[in-house]
Amino acid sequence: MASGICLFITWLFILAGAVEAVWGLAQVYGFTASNHSLYALTGSFYNPGPYSGFLAMTLPVCLYEWLKRRKEKKTTAYYVALSVLLLLICVLPAGMSRSAWMAGAVSSAYIAYMHYRKEIHAYIRCHPRRTKAGTILLILLAGGILAGVYLMKKDSADGRLLMWKVSVHAIAGQPWRGYGWDGVPGAYGQAQEDYFSAGNYTETEERVAGSPEYVFNEYLQVAMAWGVPVLLMALLVVGGSGYAGHRQKEYGLCGALLSLAVFSFSSYPFQFLLFVVALALLVTGCAIKTLSSRRPLVCMAGTVFLLLSAGYGCYQVYRWKEVRETASSAWHRKQMFYRSGAYEQAAEVYAEIYEDMKWNARYLFEYGHALHKLHRNEESNVVMKEALKVSGDPMILNIIGKNEQEAGNYAEAEYWLIRSTHRLPGRIYPYFLLAKLYAEPGFYQRQKLEQAARMVMEKEPKVQSTAIRQMREEIKKLL
Repeated sequence: MASGICLFITWLFILAGAVEAVWGLAQVYGFTASNHSLYALTGSFYNPGPYSGFLAMTLPVCLYEWLKRRKEKKTTAYYVALSVLLLLICVLPAGMSRSAWMAGAVSSAYIAYMHYRKEIHAYIRCHPRRTKAGTILLILLAGGILAGVYLMKKDSADGRLLMWKVSVHAIAGQPWRGYGWDGVPGAYGQAQEDYFSAGNYTETEERVAGSPEYVFNEYLQVAMAWGVPVLLMALLVVGGSGYAGHRQKEYGLCGALLSLAVFSFSSYPFQFLLFVVALALLVTGCAIKTLSSRRPLVCMAGTVFLLLSAGYGCYQVYRWKEVRETASSAWHRKQMFYRSGAYEQAAEVYAEIYEDMKWNARYLFEYGHALHKLHRNEESNVVMKEALKVSGDPMILNIIGKNEQEAGNYAEAEYWLIRSTHRLPGRIYPYFLLAKLYAEPGFYQRQKLEQAARMVMEKEPKVQSTAIRQMREEIKKLL
């Protein structure tokens, strides 16, 4: 039974890889539409990053199934595995995902080594000098490739390094129980604010900083969400199942699990239900043969428990996502009021779904902004402070500061706007708001006004825009 389940999971991955690869090719040639306006290649996903990661996960499965049949009689399974493998090799580079390339390369190297390990060991014994020279060349080549991959999108790589550094600071603040899955962006925003306010940062870090929804590292994401103990437990389960699968020679599924592990180091696959299901299937497929090697009763009980646990976990994730999608659909139907500037009606209909949408940062911002436009400052601040729990966007701090300024609480307004300058030091808008605050007759401070105005006039923005020019013109008039 265990072998049948492993075989089923293996070919399920090959079939899924084939469907996604063909889907991607159809998008490239214009037969089907992409799910994102900026990218031609997304498959069933909305972004080429996760799509490429899924292809990289199915690549080692196809490679292993092809290699193990290569010297046998050519069957349908051989040609199917080879065809899907070639499709994946054609499509994967077009996704331009460095994380997926790395995952595919590492997992494919593992499959190749396990298949040719006898020949490799024999060569090492017979040619030790060539092996040393080849190893040095391989290391140099790998280093050159890594450097090229880094330089290809340098700012993106620097941005991820900053995210990981800030995430470690956030984890250190609450290592045991975390901040909750929805609380990760808010905790990250606070940690980034603390990091920049300390002043020990580089110009590169200031330039690449942003307000990410994910930290582009699922290990850090899990630790931030649920604490270090949960991360260690998850690593123990996944690592243990991978080791068990390796011992049972389920190299294809182990390769897929390794690919997913590498991809998770610099991307966000588990924001998608498909990857959660894939992880459950891989853990089940890798561990189930070890259970079957025990006594029949233990095998049966363990197998049933494993399958039920995986199924229940996937079902709960599905239900959780379904509830949120239902609430989001109700919000999208009401968005026309906010987008058309009918803030009175928007505030009224947004209030109806407030309790169901506290997890959605964009909804909370729109609701709080509508209340701000209606000059309902206290209510707006309540909603915006709720948004701070699930978002790191400095615009939330700006709106709170403007609410406090309008209410005449100038010291409070200064506090929130200064926080905004620390959260994303590269932004000019909070300095513009500070300059206007210091120009208020009831809070006039000439020196601080000049400092804020100087930042608006001299700070180099990421992108020149009409808004920047308008702010600078207004500051000239203000001075």
